[in-house]
Amino acid sequence: MKESVRWIGLVVFIVLCVGAGGLGAIVTTPEIDGWYKTIEKPSWNPPDYVFGPVWTTLYVMMATAAWWIWRPAGLRAARKPLVLFAVQLGLNVAWSWIFFGMHQLGLAFGEILVLWLAILATTVAFYRRSRIAGWLMAPYLAWVSFASVLNFTIWQLNAS
Repeated sequence: MKESVRWIGLVVFIVLCVGAGGLGAIVTTPEIDGWYKTIEKPSWNPPDYVFGPVWTTLYVMMATAAWWIWRPAGLRAARKPLVLFAVQLGLNVAWSWIFFGMHQLGLAFGEILVLWLAILATTVAFYRRSRIAGWLMAPYLAWVSFASVLNFTIWQLNAS
């Protein structure tokens, strides 16, 4: 594979991941100063300004991990781990629509558990092919672990 194609692949993965974040932001952003501001949250809930930079960093790291898996031999050779990657990315977007769009805190918690499992499976599959790619996914897994606990706590605080 030509070196220029490899770098274009990185750009494609970054656009894909940041684009997924943008799909989630469509429904999330208007709710931050609306519905989300009105619900109960734990004292350890991060300030709103933390989420944007954290997610942007995670999306770039995820994209780099996927690229690291794709670049040695292309899509066909890395099909299984990249399918896992696509599944978890879709679940990532879906969570925003369930939590912020539908205001379904319990359903969002169930969905984030499935997302967490998909991230774990992707991370393991990536690590088996490339330790670098696996480790690039680790902060995402850690953040979604935290987000899962936060989602559960918010759900419990707001259960009627």
